[in-house]
Amino acid sequence: MIEDDHTIFIVDDDDRMREALCELMASRSLRAVSFGAVSEYMNFSKLDLPSCLLLDVELPDINGLDFQEQIAGEQHPPIIFITAHGDIPASVRAIRNGAIDFLTKPFIESELLEAIRIAIAQDRISRLARVELTKLQHCLSSLTPREREVLPLVVSGLLNKQAAAELGISEVTLQIHRSKIMHKMEAGSLADLVRFAEKLQIPSAWDRRSDTS
Repeated sequence: MIEDDHTIFIVDDDDRMREALCELMASRSLRAVSFGAVSEYMNFSKLDLPSCLLLDVELPDINGLDFQEQIAGEQHPPIIFITAHGDIPASVRAIRNGAIDFLTKPFIESELLEAIRIAIAQDRISRLARVELTKLQHCLSSLTPREREVLPLVVSGLLNKQAAAELGISEVTLQIHRSKIMHKMEAGSLADLVRFAEKLQIPSAWDRRSDTS
């Protein structure tokens, strides 16, 4: 099942195919919006909702596979290709670049609907991860320069005494910094703090040492 807070985008230059896809989506209570070209899709004002893109390969303004590569690395809905011009090299290219599936027309409805379910679920998870990362980055920005020095030592598993010695400060001062870091990062435990540091790609003390050696 797909929750009702979603959008399925359809880009296909075949009017009848767009109509058929929209009717299929409506019969499954799936919210869909269709376009005849990539440019129309890109110019459309999109709601900030979990979504996926049903994309044809042969389009009037740009090849669908080229468009997929063009937006690689951007925050973009997962892509499901639906095409009448499919071959093995094209499908391999699409999947290697992250497509959820590559279906040829006429497609099997159950396969398409399953691909859509997977795509929406994947986009929902990605969106939650981005929200969490933004929150963690905000928390990290609240740390003082000294606390930013203490953080990698703490998540490296060093004892307070060892971390204090690394910075040339007292163990009591280190404990104060550590407590403030836990509070500012909203970490309920050391395990939480380690997980947050990994998401923020903060290198541990050992990683930093190897980089400078």
